[in-house]
Amino acid sequence: MQHEHRSRPRLSPPGDTEDMVTSLAPRLSYFAAVARAEHVTRAAQELNVPQSTLSRAIVRLEQDLGVDLFARHGRTVSLTPAGRTFLGSVERALGEVEKAAESVRADADPESGKVAFGFLHTMGTETVPGLIRAFRADHPRIRFSLVQNYGEAMLERLRAGELDLCLTSPVPDAPDLVARRLDEQRLRLVVPEDHRLAGRKRIRLAETADETFVTLEPGYGLRRITDDLCAEAGFTPRVAFEGEEAETLRGLVAAGLGVALLPPPAVPRPGVVELTVTGQRAVREIGVAWLEGHPDTPPVAAFKKFLLSRRGRLLPEQAPPE
Repeated sequence: MQHEHRSRPRLSPPGDTEDMVTSLAPRLSYFAAVARAEHVTRAAQELNVPQSTLSRAIVRLEQDLGVDLFARHGRTVSLTPAGRTFLGSVERALGEVEKAAESVRADADPESGKVAFGFLHTMGTETVPGLIRAFRADHPRIRFSLVQNYGEAMLERLRAGELDLCLTSPVPDAPDLVARRLDEQRLRLVVPEDHRLAGRKRIRLAETADETFVTLEPGYGLRRITDDLCAEAGFTPRVAFEGEEAETLRGLVAAGLGVALLPPPAVPRPGVVELTVTGQRAVREIGVAWLEGHPDTPPVAAFKKFLLSRRGRLLPEQAPPE
């Protein structure tokens, strides 16, 4: 009977975990197979590897760990106490690897895979549900992981590999991203229904230089567009309230707390009047972005192709302001 603890040194110092894992990982499935079969020859047949290769791998594994994992009994083997302890952790680790492999294969399946898709809050009511409904008419089993956020946050998640595609505005221009313009959306000046301008149909933005504005927070694409349009009209907006969502801003306008430049609502909001802005292009461009050089799974490629086919008709038809 061999002693379980060996005097020979480990391949890597105890603190060098990364090197130890790199060394051990390729041999773990070999160890588990021998432990299950309790016979090196049968395990080699199951794994379809030469017996000599398997035997050397097990010996090297024991040398790296500095313990005997098996007691040898002629052609058969049995686990030592250290081997049984090690086997439990190895089987759990291999099980997690198997689950991870199954998950990524499932997500890449052309028929039932997954797309991680980000989009602006203002597109969550009508635009994105309509797009997904139309896409799934031809791809009924493809799944979506949906993320609503403001533009810069979505681009960061895109760069982190958490999203495959995102709809954002303004259309980004960055060397590590690919972006395609898909549509544009006219912005309206939203005022309270009892505002001095509420009886107008159209307004030049320069006429609002003395107004108090409610806007999205800095970092949001629509905030940047608002600031740029006001600068083009010759003034810096006096901001009283900053929010994170367009419909919240409409509520603030309805409460008489300011005016706002906003895209059309999905459903008309009582308490406000929406005016057409003239004299300059008050629009926001909507585009789709993805990571440069990032390979697409079949479901992502299919949805990307679908989005690009919707150029100029991405957004639902909006009624003109009353």
